[in-house]
Amino acid sequence: MPARDLRRIDTNGVTLEVVVEGEGPLVILLHGWPQCWYLWRHQIDPIVNAGFRVAVPNQRGYGGSSAPREIEAYNVRELAADVVGLAQALGYDEFTLIGHDWGCIVAWNTALLHDDRCTAIMGLSIPFWRFGPDFTNPPQDGFWYARLFQTPGLAEADLEADLAGSLAGIYHGLSGDVPAGTFLQQLDHPATASFRDVFPPPATLPLWLTRDDLDTYVGEYRKSGFHGPNSWYRNILTHDANTAEIADKRFRQPAAFAAGAKDVALMLDPDWRRAFEPAFDDLRCVDIIDGAGHWVQMEKPAEATASILRFLHSLG
Repeated sequence: MPARDLRRIDTNGVTLEVVVEGEGPLVILLHGWPQCWYLWRHQIDPIVNAGFRVAVPNQRGYGGSSAPREIEAYNVRELAADVVGLAQALGYDEFTLIGHDWGCIVAWNTALLHDDRCTAIMGLSIPFWRFGPDFTNPPQDGFWYARLFQTPGLAEADLEADLAGSLAGIYHGLSGDVPAGTFLQQLDHPATASFRDVFPPPATLPLWLTRDDLDTYVGEYRKSGFHGPNSWYRNILTHDANTAEIADKRFRQPAAFAAGAKDVALMLDPDWRRAFEPAFDDLRCVDIIDGAGHWVQMEKPAEATASILRFLHSLG
């Protein structure tokens, strides 16, 4: 895997670390939780070789990027403004945006809030959803990761006590390597359980996550910790109020979606297509990739990259 240089780019009042490579139309790749720019390591070169300029930030709160302490600094409107400001800093008025997990949530919202700038949009893993209070506080008692994040410092202390174990356990536990339903079994654990109890690190790392890969992730989280990343979850219930003007807005840009066939996000709502697909004027493809779980770019890199390139080439 070639070494990557991370530039420091000022945008929207913060400074982001960003991998910037290639020449051509701008494609911005957004990671989610608990990831960083390194999630896209298999996709950068193929997209560059296809004739695009690629920008891959550590989003606010991650790695060596700015990590404000104020929880409200991680609301979705600010995160979307970071993306637009990044494109402007690179000299682009328009860009294509591709996001995964929380980066996908930011991408969907950016496409609606800034449809004059974001001219094409692709999401991986998370369909366009509005999140209600049941997501952060489900009726069942027991461990629920998003509920723990609502108390600042609680999940941070747990996750940071063993970064390697926490990250390896989460990556493995949400992958296609575990039995269906494993993710929801967290509710069977007491609310006081550790992440490493709920998502134990595997005895052997999967083939798609090498020891060097894991060490890279650990290094990024040693810089930032989890306060910023977890604070994205603390703003979920502010999304609708902060973006009221797009409540009934449709996606007018060319769009695409891809996810692993075993992705836990799709299992949370098996009927996700019914509400998702009608929201788009030009939904060009929906690719469901066999054998992959939540980390489709890592688990099935060739298939995920092919899906992305098909969409990019369709833009003409």
